[in-house]
Amino acid sequence: MEKIKLKISDRSCQHCVKTGIDALTELEGIQRAEMDLHKGEAVVHFDPLRITTANVMKVVSKVGFEAVGKTGSLSLGLK
Repeated sequence: MEKIKLKISDRSCQHCVKTGIDALTELEGIQRAEMDLHKGEAVVHFDPLRITTANVMKVVSKVGFEAVGKTGSLSLGLK
């Protein structure tokens, strides 16, 4: 498992956060997703063998957030 932090913007309500989290967690390979509007950050735990970072960013953008780039990536070493 890996964890990626993305800078996000362009949304301001908790309904948007729920929509984003639901869209991400429906994808095969996403274990968990969190979004914090105050920090302007999304944290996504995913299996890089099943989904790419680029695809994660596409989904974030598709639900209306601007994914302006990753702030960090960490291999968690979990299976």
